[in-house]
Formats: sequence, C-alpha cells, structure tokens
Amino acid sequence: MVHVTSEIGRLRRVLVHEPGVEVDRMVPPMMEELLFDDILFGERARDEHGRFRRLLQVLGIEVVEAADLLRETLAEPEAREWLWRMMLPQLPPDLRHSIPADADEMLATVVGGLLTDDEGGGIEVQDLFRLAPLPNWCFQRDPQVVLGGGVVFSAMATPARWREGLLARAIFRFHPELGSTPVIHDPMRPDPDYEQFFGYHRPRLEGGDMLVLSPEIVAIGISERSNTVAVDSLARALARLDGGPRWLEVVHLPKRRAYMHLDTVITPADRDAALAFPPVICGAGPQLAETYEVDLQGEDLTPRHSGCLLDAIRKRGLDLELIPCGGDNPVAQQREQWTDGANTLALAPGVITLYDRNVATADELSRRGWRVIAAEDVLLGREEVSLDGAGKTCLLLASNEISRARGGPHCLSHPLERDDPT
Repeated sequence: MVHVTSEIGRLRRVLVHEPGVEVDRMVPPMMEELLFDDILFGERARDEHGRFRRLLQVLGIEVVEAADLLRETLAEPEAREWLWRMMLPQLPPDLRHSIPADADEMLATVVGGLLTDDEGGGIEVQDLFRLAPLPNWCFQRDPQVVLGGGVVFSAMATPARWREGLLARAIFRFHPELGSTPVIHDPMRPDPDYEQFFGYHRPRLEGGDMLVLSPEIVAIGISERSNTVAVDSLARALARLDGGPRWLEVVHLPKRRAYMHLDTVITPADRDAALAFPPVICGAGPQLAETYEVDLQGEDLTPRHSGCLLDAIRKRGLDLELIPCGGDNPVAQQREQWTDGANTLALAPGVITLYDRNVATADELSRRGWRVIAAEDVLLGREEVSLDGAGKTCLLLASNEISRARGGPHCLSHPLERDDPT
C-alpha cells in the first residue's frame, strides 16, 4: 500500500537506499554528469546515512531499503528477464543474452556495475566499466513519485541515471506488494490520445521537481532536469485521474546548476510554513521563478500565469510562511541553498530534518520559535521527540560527507505512506 497526499503528513513508511559499492566505485570523470561535487568517502557517507535511518526508526517510522525491494522483485525470473531486456541498449553485446542467474547477482550488477577485465590503464569510465555503477541511487526521491494511492514514474534527464527509472518500474511492476500499485503516469510511454513526436525533446521528469503540496495542489518544476514536454503529459494524466489534485502549479526555475530541482529551493516544513530560497521563490529580482497554473478539472489545460509560487497556492487555500534558508543574510542564503538548507524531509507537521552544516538556517528556525536539536541527542537518549504533537522541532543530521553528493534529506528519501494532513 502507498498513500501520500502532502509533504508534511505524519510519515509512516519511507523508501531509502544506503550508499553502497556503487559510491565506492565512482571515479572523477562521472562527477559532471551525476552532478556530484566530489567523489564520496563511502564509509563516512554510510555512517551518516545510517544515523539518518536509525533516527527515523527511533521515531516510529518504517524504513524500507530499496535494495531489499529490488532483491525481492528480482527473485522472480520474469522480473529479471524484463529488466535485462529494458537495459539492452546499455549492455555490451556479449552480455545481452547473459541474464544473471539469481536476484543477488543481478542486484549487484545493475546497481554496483561491472568492472572491465582490461588492465590497459585507461582512466575514462568506459575504460573501467562494462556497465557503470549507479552512485545516485541513494537519492530515492527522483526515480518515482507516490501521489495519493498511485505512482508517477520519472524520465531521468541524463543517461547516467536512466537505469534508476528502470529499477523503479521493475519494483512497482513485479514486487509482491508494490506490484499492484496503480500507475498514474509514465512519461516514457506514448499517450494514445495525444499525438506527439518527441524527437530530440524527449520527456524529462525527475521526482525532485514534484511536490505534493496538498490533496488539491501539486507543484512541478521545469528545470535542468524536467522539461515542458513531460509536464504537459503529466497534466493530461492528472486530469484523467479520478479523485486526483485540482491544481498543477508549474514553476519555471532559472537554469542554474544550484537549482537542479524544485525541492532544492522550497520544501514544506509545516501546515503553514516552508523552507525556501527567497530570490527564486518570492524575490523581486531576475532569479524569481515564474509560476503557471493548470486547472486539471478545466476543459483547457493551458498553463495560465499566476505570479510566484507562494501567491499561486495562496489563492488555492494554502498559505505558507516562507522561512528563508540562511536567514536574512543574502550571502548565507546562497551558501546554504547550495548545501540543501531549503531541502527538508518533514516527519510530521512541524517536525523536520535538516543537514547540520546549515547553521544559519537552523538559527533562523530557532529565532522563529522552533526547537533545534541534534539528531545524535535523540539517538543517544539525551532528547525526546514525538511525532504526535511535538511542537515545531528541527532535527539536525550529520552531513559532512553525504552533503557533498548535492542532495538533502528530501532527496535521500521517498515517502511511501503518510497520514492525510489535518
């Protein structure tokens, strides 16, 4: 079962993936395409990720490991055959008929990659790997989005991440539990009711660009990673969805690496508040992201200009106070937006997680009456936190290493079940 109608409802079950051998195998030539700023020290990244997972468990949230789901999925020969067939364009010719014999072998191959046997000393990715690893798979937000009781699949922007989308499709097609999840939209499948030739402008849609703001409102970013072709097809799919959202807010982000996804510039933190980067979300300068609204119940799905995102959703009954990442200092705002100060995973209304390196953001939350505590203090029993009426609380996560991969708590996780907002 999956159920998500907001970004802030009490979190019951969440999908994550511990950075594994795929991170240890990452080499510098991969960084640009993967949008990493450095190669990670895997042991330290795993330690920080492990503390994050343990915090969720201590607070009563069921943590689901994506690798476990994929292993259970690939236990079925039909699932292995389907995934291998979908991967054929990425496979060397001599591997195309060599389907791994069991789930463990296939999991290791499709996530960790395959090293070459060539000892010729090449340094490029193709010299080192017959099949490249998937270091970005720890960012479970991106390959799919759970909306209501169904799933929207992503169309990953770069070839280095295409396989992540296939893994999500395999899980939600063949897994013993999740295989029955209704598919709301798959942007890589042609719409039979709408003639369109993709050509060079194929659909691109990544989960970090999609925020489920309420049962009535979904926001979608047009960014470096998601494009208009995908957003148009998503709007048509949502318009056909019984009981789905009414409003689609299309946010045109400035084309800068710093704003790779919508959730890098705004994420909800409470029923009436969101962490955000002001110059893009509500500023008056040239970096303001203009928002266009689609009435999903209207006859015409043409997006209509509606100003900035906060103004657009306010008209639809969702009034969010903006909490600026970095506080009121424009230098700190820009520095901490870069280190995911606007990227929070809400565990319940008003209970959020944040990387501890975003000191100015934490200070701003404290100034506004939030209780700011180190996650380590919860793990060691020095502090207590409840997800049921805890008051405004920010839990600071160890982040010296994992933050170098350019993704915050929202990026690292994907809610499978949340309570409806009240």
